[in-house]
Amino acid sequence: MAFPASGEDPDPHVPADAVAELAAGVAGEVFRPGDAGYAAESATFNLAVTHHPAVVVGAAEAGDVQAAVRFATAHGLAVGVLSTGHQAIVPADGAVLITTRRMSAVTVDPRSRTAVVQAGARAGQVMDGAVPLGLAPIVGSSPSVGVVGFTLGGGLSPTFGRPFGWAADYVRAIEVVTADGRLRRTTAEQEPDLFWALRGSRSNMGVVTALEVELHDVVRLYGGGLFFSGEDTAAVMHAYHRFTADVPDALTSSVALMRLPDVPSVPEVLRGRFMVHLRIAHLGSAAEGDRLVAPLRQAAPVVLDTLGDMSIADFASIHLDPTDPIYFREWTEMLAGLTSEGIDSIVDVAGPGAEDAVEFIELRHLGGALGRQMGMPNAVGSRDADFAVWIMSMGPASEGDPQHAYAERVLARLQPWATGRAYLNFSSDTTAEEVEEGYTPEAYARLRTVKSTYDPANVFRLNHNIPPNGGT
Repeated sequence: MAFPASGEDPDPHVPADAVAELAAGVAGEVFRPGDAGYAAESATFNLAVTHHPAVVVGAAEAGDVQAAVRFATAHGLAVGVLSTGHQAIVPADGAVLITTRRMSAVTVDPRSRTAVVQAGARAGQVMDGAVPLGLAPIVGSSPSVGVVGFTLGGGLSPTFGRPFGWAADYVRAIEVVTADGRLRRTTAEQEPDLFWALRGSRSNMGVVTALEVELHDVVRLYGGGLFFSGEDTAAVMHAYHRFTADVPDALTSSVALMRLPDVPSVPEVLRGRFMVHLRIAHLGSAAEGDRLVAPLRQAAPVVLDTLGDMSIADFASIHLDPTDPIYFREWTEMLAGLTSEGIDSIVDVAGPGAEDAVEFIELRHLGGALGRQMGMPNAVGSRDADFAVWIMSMGPASEGDPQHAYAERVLARLQPWATGRAYLNFSSDTTAEEVEEGYTPEAYARLRTVKSTYDPANVFRLNHNIPPNGGT
């Protein structure tokens, strides 16, 4: 393609003629600072991060990704990758940013019950292709989230987690461009160390261009939510804690403390209120689902009840995630052996009397298949946790950052039940300590060894970075 002139070189280390040569050799588009489309191409769903890369490559095929990686290494630049930007955590300033949204094809094979998913595909696209064939992928809570980032980060599903396990457990093959510019196909038999490491380390080992994933025979479920007034936080939280003690693996759930804005996108009955939202996804009949959740309905007066039989294609209606880009930051902790005293701690620090509280705190029930290795071994950690805590602040940090301080207070209160592990897909913290807590000690050591083999210069470092051995 032709490369548009942009005046003076925005970065003297990346001369215009070199960028023009790159642009001429790719099927997609290439942008520099100052070009029309540069800002839109670099934009993320999470507005907490604004990228200012030296070069953006809008990849249309795997060959474009190879060209971009080779260009970056030739000029001594780091490489970032962007699909939707739901978890934008490290600015790609001065780097080569590869955007994958043009690579969004999804191919479903009903005979093998698999889907081949390109790098820029979103969860809703895979669901749309699979459901008419009586199948479904493991997805998160939103159809707009990128499949590759979700899956390579482990893939903790609020719909399929307890019955099936982590999304990474169901990856059969990965195509990835490594730091040497090679496009590799990895499986349990082909480059098994790299295949193991990719499933759990997100973009640390390279830029994934496609996944082959297993699908599941699910078309309907009993799902939705129960909303309660925030004044009933204690009663609902304790009822939920008792509920999780003996529910079947077919039922995945969470409870969220939500301080909702007074905006038209929020149902009128909930606007501007502090609410407790119980989220349910049961792979069983409506009659069985009603029986299981009966104690929850009796915990306190229900403000809004959306539970019922539904198509799996409507999974987004369970959690009601935002659909437009927003500013948010995240904190996480994995818990085990949570007691009634632990619930009291959550109510005390996050309930109706909390000061400087963030907008969203979720306690997500784990266990079931999430506690077992369901497929080929991979780097995903936290299989020993009973719950995940996910804290989100919706808005930019202010002076003194009271919301960060508040999140730290919440996590400190939960330390008696903490496993010492973190789920990095729920974390904006990129410190070395936080990243290491995303894995078991054995897995983290092995990841650093694999990194040393495939990315010894740490080209792929704009992430929850795992440095190669000898690096920092």
